[in-house]
Amino acid sequence: MDCFRIQGGEKLAGKVLAAGSKNAALPMLAASLLMDDPVRLTRLPALEDIRTMRALLSDLGASVESNDDASEWQISCPAEGPTEAPYEIVRRMRASVAVLGPLLARRGRAKVSLPGGCVIGVRPIDLHLKGLAALGAKIHVKHGEVIAEAPAGGLRGGQVYLASRWGSTVLGTANVMMAATLAKGRTTLDGSAQEPEIVALAEFLNSCGARVAGAGSTQIRIDGVTSLGGGSGRIPADRIETGTLLLAGAATCGDVEVGDCQPTELAVLLDMFQSCGVPFRQGEDWLRVMPWTKRPRALDICCRPYPGFPTDLQAQWMAFSTVAEGLAMVSDSVYPDRFMHVAELNRLGAHIRREGGSAWILGQAQLSGAPVLASDLRASAALVIGGLAASGETIVRRVYHLDRGYQQLERKLSDLGAKVRREVDEEPV
Repeated sequence: MDCFRIQGGEKLAGKVLAAGSKNAALPMLAASLLMDDPVRLTRLPALEDIRTMRALLSDLGASVESNDDASEWQISCPAEGPTEAPYEIVRRMRASVAVLGPLLARRGRAKVSLPGGCVIGVRPIDLHLKGLAALGAKIHVKHGEVIAEAPAGGLRGGQVYLASRWGSTVLGTANVMMAATLAKGRTTLDGSAQEPEIVALAEFLNSCGARVAGAGSTQIRIDGVTSLGGGSGRIPADRIETGTLLLAGAATCGDVEVGDCQPTELAVLLDMFQSCGVPFRQGEDWLRVMPWTKRPRALDICCRPYPGFPTDLQAQWMAFSTVAEGLAMVSDSVYPDRFMHVAELNRLGAHIRREGGSAWILGQAQLSGAPVLASDLRASAALVIGGLAASGETIVRRVYHLDRGYQQLERKLSDLGAKVRREVDEEPV
């Protein structure tokens, strides 16, 4: 098991490029199950979750060929083949459930293990099932598995509301949208997720012959087609990785530029930078934070679905807030239990108190290095930021969580001047 060893106190400086988005890539890969002809995807990030999806596609009968660094794949998927996503794979990656819609639409049946909860809270797939049922699917849940079957004549268009009191469902929107591309007639998805990853998926589907309109709004309309051909797509920039790198620069009073990204997707973070006093610049495809001369002010945030502040940047914002000035409250309306990183940031000297679905941060802490334990993907990134801003040595354990969503983060941070290295962790956890 690997760990990161960080010598903190260095101001990050330099330029790095954003990697492709994991959250966009996974449903786009699942969509290849819909296509009659081969598809080609480029800018795939080298991440554990991407490798897991490749294994799942292979289990489902797809042929996957890739270049040397696995950033470009060509995928061919036959119309007939297995229809079961086994628990052994689904338990490793919740996004495996994205194959449910494509399998149901093209092969008429799907059996997918329930992904269950995780350390950031329970994440049910009831809205996925509600949407597929609206297309005529017969759905049974038993023994921890979802069994979905299309009617004899295939799926048919329908209308469904995909939001709940917690907001819209990104993966649920993707799942139902993919299934609807091969349904007869029109499907209308109200309360759809507006995330850029949904837009990227819709554009990819349309390049293969689908008829999807309205992606990026709360209502998506899909006119079903009889078949989808091949196509190609480029995975968009990872807006969460971009935000993480910018927050690492801001926390260390550094000068960090992230290229090959999409600044408009991080408008809410840039607004927070402007309000709290972190200087930044932006171009068409780059973002840069610069050293602050006056300590930034701590600001309250509440995480909401896009275009609100991303829940996937909540932990990183909290790490940055520990060095800001003042008292701030962080709330998360998307995942109210997503605060496993609080205790570990406090081990670094932060002053954070959790109260229900919120946490209070008293800034301007004098962080000092300590051994910390990562609990999930974004918590890992927050602990790395804390370690970079702290004096002395920080050891971040269980960075396998980090590897699920960040492509060689230690290398990018080293390119920015950070003293961080990956080691085999010989200490028991």
